[in-house]
Amino acid sequence: MANNLYIRFDWAMKRLLRNKANFGVLEGLLTTLLGMNIKIKKLLESESNQEDEFDKYNRVDILAEDDKNELFLIEVQNNTEYAYFQRMIFGTSKLVTEYINRGEGYYNVRKVYSVNIVYFALGNGKDYVYHGKTEFRGIHDNDVLELSPFQRQRFKVDAVSRLFPEYYILKVNDFDRLATTPLEEWIYYLNTGDVPETATAPGLSEVRERLKLDRMTKDELHAYYRHLDNVVILRDNILSDREEGMWEGIEKGRKEGIEKGRKEGIEKGRKEEKAAIAANMKSLGLPTDTIAKATGLSEEEIKAL
Repeated sequence: MANNLYIRFDWAMKRLLRNKANFGVLEGLLTTLLGMNIKIKKLLESESNQEDEFDKYNRVDILAEDDKNELFLIEVQNNTEYAYFQRMIFGTSKLVTEYINRGEGYYNVRKVYSVNIVYFALGNGKDYVYHGKTEFRGIHDNDVLELSPFQRQRFKVDAVSRLFPEYYILKVNDFDRLATTPLEEWIYYLNTGDVPETATAPGLSEVRERLKLDRMTKDELHAYYRHLDNVVILRDNILSDREEGMWEGIEKGRKEGIEKGRKEGIEKGRKEEKAAIAANMKSLGLPTDTIAKATGLSEEEIKAL
């Protein structure tokens, strides 16, 4: 399959997926990732309406509401952000507080899903998709705290974790295998911008139909390719910073090793010199305590000579 037939997902989020006619792409991604059928009702205000040139290619997000009034914050992050985990917490917390009216009961708190598509090395792990949720476990018996029958009926959920925000992290740069499952087909598209010819995952047929490059105008293509150039530059900078940091670490370690070796050599030489002097004094029949005072060696060390 020829490369670069389809528009990158972050650009599509910024320009195309806000159109209701293209909701099927987002619905397909969420359905595949969450394992349940998601139907988007509308898009809400989010932080993505930024005009800063850096943010245009560094980050983009969409806030969607489904037919069950649950919220989905989908974010693409191209640049390294060491406090990204805290940012995820902030994003969901903000939604929880913003989408409840003052005076409403807490039972009206909305369910929030945070879907994070990251193109940098976030944390330390072997997988390329991670899911986080809140559970309460007994510190003595390790049992999971469950909802009461009344709570299950009232909130229409079967677990406490379903009431709390849930997080998904897609580390798409770490995907380096053949796509054989619907989720892997999506990760492959997010990573490469291409859709496998055999892909059947929900939403990818809409990608094939609606996110083709040949559907863009000349001006749109110009802006899109400029975006790609910016992303490449950004990733090169990330890689360069990482390599430079590794080299600096190696060089620092080498220098520290040399200095440590030099100090250890000097110290060893001093000890050997003291031992030689002590042995000579001992051969002359001088008292052990006198030798100890003169050399700084202990009496046990002198006796062992």
